[in-house]
Parts: sequence; C-alpha cells; structure tokens
Amino acid sequence: MERKYKFRHSIVAGCVSFVIGILLVFSPQVWAGQSHWLKVDGLACPYCAYGIEKQLKAIPGVTSVSVSVKTGTVTVTMREGTKLTRARVSQAVRDAGFTLRSFR
Repeated sequence: MERKYKFRHSIVAGCVSFVIGILLVFSPQVWAGQSHWLKVDGLACPYCAYGIEKQLKAIPGVTSVSVSVKTGTVTVTMREGTKLTRARVSQAVRDAGFTLRSFR
C-alpha cells in the first residue's frame, strides 16, 4: 500500500512541476521588460483610456499598456532590452490629448 501511495505522489508532483514550468515559460510577465508608471491628467472615461493606449502602443518596444481611469495612472511595459524616454511618452500623451504629470 505504501509503495502505491509513493508512486501516485511522485506522478502528481511531476505533473504539478510540469504545469508550473509551462506557465512560467508562456507567462508574458516572466519575459517582460521594464515597466513604467505614468500619472496622466484628464483621463475621465473608457474612450480616453482607449486613446492614450493607442498612442502608447504605437511606440516601438511597448508590449502592454494598462490604463486606470479611476486613478489617472497608466502602466507601460517594454520589451526586454528596449528603453522608454520621458520625452517620447510625453509626446504620445500629448498626441492623445492629455497631460503627463509623472513618469517613473
């Protein structure tokens, strides 16, 4: 009985390890580059969020953009090895019709 339990336990442990490995390999956060936090004035609705997201995603190297209308913040994640400058972000935010207040 004990031998059967150990065999099942090792199969379950192997399956769990395999699934965790697959999740790590295919998780975008594992391979993501640097993230930047922006404070933007004027974000008031989902249409505003769409406009700024569209402008920021057009910047080469941007892999994701997350906008919070409620807090007026935007998180921009860059591809590994690419950089995002304040000047480039400021221009994209201005092109979308908003004002950049903070860039970290």
